[in-house]
Amino acid sequence: MAKANQNYLKLPGSYLFSMIGKKIGEYQQQHPDADIIRLGIGDVTQPIAPAVIRALHEAVDEMGSPDTFRGYAPDLGYEFLRSVISRKDYRERGCDISAEEIFISDGAKCDCGNIQEIFDMENRIAVCDPVYPVYVDSNVMAGRTGAYDSEAGRFCDVIYMPCTEQNGFVPELPDQIPDLIYLCFPNNPTGAVMGKGMLQEWVDYARLHGSVILYDAAYEAYISDGEIPHSIYECEGARECAIEFRSFSKTAGFTGLRLGFTVVPKELKADGIALWPLWARRHGTKYNGAPYIIQRAGEAVYSDEGRRQVMGQVAYYMENARIIYEGLKEAGYTVSGGVNAPYIWLKTPGGMKSWEFFDALLERANVVGTPGSGFGPHGEHYFRLTAFGDRERTMEAVERIRRM
Repeated sequence: MAKANQNYLKLPGSYLFSMIGKKIGEYQQQHPDADIIRLGIGDVTQPIAPAVIRALHEAVDEMGSPDTFRGYAPDLGYEFLRSVISRKDYRERGCDISAEEIFISDGAKCDCGNIQEIFDMENRIAVCDPVYPVYVDSNVMAGRTGAYDSEAGRFCDVIYMPCTEQNGFVPELPDQIPDLIYLCFPNNPTGAVMGKGMLQEWVDYARLHGSVILYDAAYEAYISDGEIPHSIYECEGARECAIEFRSFSKTAGFTGLRLGFTVVPKELKADGIALWPLWARRHGTKYNGAPYIIQRAGEAVYSDEGRRQVMGQVAYYMENARIIYEGLKEAGYTVSGGVNAPYIWLKTPGGMKSWEFFDALLERANVVGTPGSGFGPHGEHYFRLTAFGDRERTMEAVERIRRM
């Protein structure tokens, strides 16, 4: 008799953003004329940059000719994309990352969820609290997290690292030693960033204890402060203890195209076993590669023209972030983030629980955000807004919230 993976039954409720979508759908059914502004799910709104669109068209034309047609992509991804990533994202920043250490994929979310497959089931994970749900949920599905404590809102075998107003929403080194450490900076959901000195402390800690850092740098393009590292490999010794994830989704608006990559250094080991061959085997066995036309689009992001256009879009979203941050601060809200990250993290007024504030915001302002409790226990009494909306709609949303 076939049996289901009962680890899935440990997951509390629906995936956070599915739950938000359901609540919006129910509200729209009851209020069909409501003009809802969505600043919840971090989807982009600006169209793909012209240089990227041109590359897409050219690649499509290539697929129509016998001389330039491409079938399956190489396991790691096309060399033209891996080489430009190695040069522009790493070597120009002083990071010793080769093209061979870069694995092209269809997005950081998938890689963050799949990376746990190359680690032993006995490994104990540490996550920030609040945290992007995929890190925990994918380990729950694998059976690595233990039972769920509904009262505490936690899994018993996960090390939660509180990120609070008191520590600037940046975790402190844990007393319990984890095997796998998930870090995301600039942070989703809080918008916090980690300076190079502090990140170096994490690298030193991981090397000392034989831990592996799983570093999600999906929002590095939004960093404007020159003192904030764009990559964990800017830290000494990180090649020996860290895997890094990157995404084109928020950097270049590829949420509908799907493209990302993971960096696994050749010397990185767990219990004496090199991890590069394991991820290469997993990648080659379970994944057929991002399409050729999408990888050509990714290459165009690194052209001089493409870079100017893409960073113009990043600046557009960061201006939205400034509008939200300053508007809500002037209205008396306690806010953070929104400077080196496209997320604004606000404290709910009057001690409201985050889902209560979600309902109030939807009903009284027709604005949608993301309840902080959906990111973990320490997200309670907080709320996330994204800067990825249209400028006019973003300004309107701020005005509606101010009038509440």
